[in-house]
Amino acid sequence: MFRLALVVAALDGLLGVGLGAFAAHGLKATATPDQLALVQTASLYQMIHAAATLGALWLVERGRVSVAAPLAFAVGAFVFGGALYAIALADLRLGMVAPIGGTMMLIGWAWLLVSAAIRR
Repeated sequence: MFRLALVVAALDGLLGVGLGAFAAHGLKATATPDQLALVQTASLYQMIHAAATLGALWLVERGRVSVAAPLAFAVGAFVFGGALYAIALADLRLGMVAPIGGTMMLIGWAWLLVSAAIRR
């Protein structure tokens, strides 16, 4: 699970930077402001949670938190970002996919909070 979280975090960072740059440069002339905003939001959340995943994995290595927290960050960011990219770039309607990813990210933060509160 540790390796999976690390791989997905790297993918989140890669997609966040790559698609964020693509939106800023390649889509600027053709996309609507709403589409650009969706891609920018997805990119920001993916990059933030890629970094959070790495920090949480550091805590896993020190026995401070379960791998569930960084895995929730990484997978949640991937699902959330992917849903927003699909909506913005392919006009796909994915229902509740983005909120599921957002909920997973919240679970990761809650897991860290509980770990910090109960750990000695």
